[in-house]
Amino acid sequence: MSVTLGIDVGTSGTKTLAIDETGAVLASSSSEYPCSHPRPGWSEQDPELWWQATRSTIQAVLASGRVRAGDVKGIGLSGQMHGSVFLDQAGGVIRPALLWNDQRTGAECAWIEDRAGGREALVRMVANPALTGFTAPKLVWLRNHEPRNWDRVRQVLLPKDYVRYRLTGTYATEVSDASGTLMLDVANRRWSRELLGKLEIDPELLPDCFESPEVSATLSAIGERETGLLAGTPVVGGGGDQPAGAVGNGIVRQGVVSATMGTSGVVFAHADELGFDPLGRLQRGCHAVPGAWHVMGVVLAAGGSFQWFRNALGQAEVDHARAAGGDPYESLTALAATAPAGSEGLFFLPYLTGERTPHFDPEAKGGWIGLTVRHSRSHLIRAVLEGATYAMRDSLELIREMGVAVDEVRVSGGGARSAFWRQLQADIYGASAHTLNSTEGPAFGVALLALVGTGAFQSVPEACDATIRRVDSTPVNPTASARYDRAYCVFRRLYPDLRDAFHAMSSLVDGA
Repeated sequence: MSVTLGIDVGTSGTKTLAIDETGAVLASSSSEYPCSHPRPGWSEQDPELWWQATRSTIQAVLASGRVRAGDVKGIGLSGQMHGSVFLDQAGGVIRPALLWNDQRTGAECAWIEDRAGGREALVRMVANPALTGFTAPKLVWLRNHEPRNWDRVRQVLLPKDYVRYRLTGTYATEVSDASGTLMLDVANRRWSRELLGKLEIDPELLPDCFESPEVSATLSAIGERETGLLAGTPVVGGGGDQPAGAVGNGIVRQGVVSATMGTSGVVFAHADELGFDPLGRLQRGCHAVPGAWHVMGVVLAAGGSFQWFRNALGQAEVDHARAAGGDPYESLTALAATAPAGSEGLFFLPYLTGERTPHFDPEAKGGWIGLTVRHSRSHLIRAVLEGATYAMRDSLELIREMGVAVDEVRVSGGGARSAFWRQLQADIYGASAHTLNSTEGPAFGVALLALVGTGAFQSVPEACDATIRRVDSTPVNPTASARYDRAYCVFRRLYPDLRDAFHAMSSLVDGA
C-alpha cells in the first residue's frame, strides 16, 4: 500500500494528513499558532512555530495507530505563499518571517517597477506586477530598513521550504510557490536572472527550483529523530497553498475553476498557456501540474472579514456556542439568513488588510456603506458575507475577461461548509457551486503530488481522476442572482469612489 503524507504550513496552523492511493484519509492532525502584528499593516511569524507544529502533527499521525513510519512512501509540502524566511550562514533564522498579508513594502514595490522599466516590462519578465505581499519587495525592504540583518542573509526560503530544510537539510523550492516571489521567470519555470540583476539580488540566495511532483530531497537522520519518520523518505517539491489546494480540488484542466473562501479568498483557474496581460490584473504562475500554468485572483480578507466580525462583534454568539458546544459561525450565518438578499442596500467592503485583486492597494479600507435605521444585526452580518463574495466575483469576472473558460465552479474552505454561504456564492457568481468528496485542501493536494512523485500515478490529472469526485451541487436561484447582479454593479463603483479617502485615512493612522 502506498501511503503519503501531506503537510500544509498555514498562517494560523499546520495540518498533516496521511492518505492511501485511493485518496482515503487514514489519519490527520492539526496544530495552531499565533501571528504577530507589531505595527499596523505588518504581519510576521516565527518559523520555529511552523517546525514545532510540523513535528507534533507528524508524531500525532504516527501515534494514531493507522499509519506506521515504514508505510510512508513520500511526503508533500504545502504552505502559505510569498512569506520570507531569512537564514544566516549556519542556517539559523535571522528575524521573524514577513508574511503574505504584510503590507509594509509599498515604496519597495514602486522601486521594483521603476528598476524593471515599468509595470508592463516587469510583467513580461515575471508574469506579475510588484505587489506588497510578494517576496521580492520583502528582500528589498530588509536591505533598506534592516541593513545589518540583510548583511547576514545567506539563504531566503518560503515557509513550506523552511520546513523542508528542517526535515531534510536541503534548500529547495518548486515552481508554483516560487511564482509568488516575483523572482521567477514564470514562462520558462526558472529564476529570472534578468530581474534579479536589476534588483541587485544575488541568485545564490535562492534555493534550487523543482517541479511540484518531483522528488526534491529525502528525510535526513535529524528529520527521522525529530519526527519518527524514516530517513531516506522522499520529499517532493509540493506546492504553494493555492496551487496545492487546486490539485486537491481537481483543478487540473481548463474550464474548471475553484473558489476557496478561507482567511483569504482565492479564485483559481488552470491554464494550458501562460498568456499575457500587461496590466497584471490577475496573479499568474506555474501550476503544480508540470507544463501548466494558473491564473489566480486573491481577496486578502474574505473569510477573514467574517472571522473579524466574530471576534470583534460576535461575542454573544461565541459565548452561546461555547456554552452549548456549538459553532458561533453557524449562529451568525443563521442570523444572516433572516435578512433579504442584497441586505436592503447595505454593502460591506472586505478590505480589512488592504486588497490585492483587482485593486492592488494596501491602503484600501473595510467598512459598511449604506447604513440606515432599517438595518439590523442580521443585515450587518449578511452584508459581510455578500461583500466578501462580491470581491471574489471581481476575480471571476477578470478570469472570464481574459478568455479563460469557466464551465464549473468548485467551492471550498469555510465558505463551502455553510449551505447558506454556498447558495450565496452560486447566486453572486451566477454559476452552480459544486462541492467535492475531498475537503482537506492543500494538505490533500500535496499528498496526491507525493503519490505521483513516488510512482503510484503517472500524472497529476490521473491522481485527481482516481481520488476526487463531486458530491453536491447548489444551483443558482435566478431571482436572487438577478438582484445580486444589480447590486454587484454598485459594489464595483465603491472602491474607485473611495480610493482617495482611504489614502487620506492612512495618513491619519500614520500620524502624518
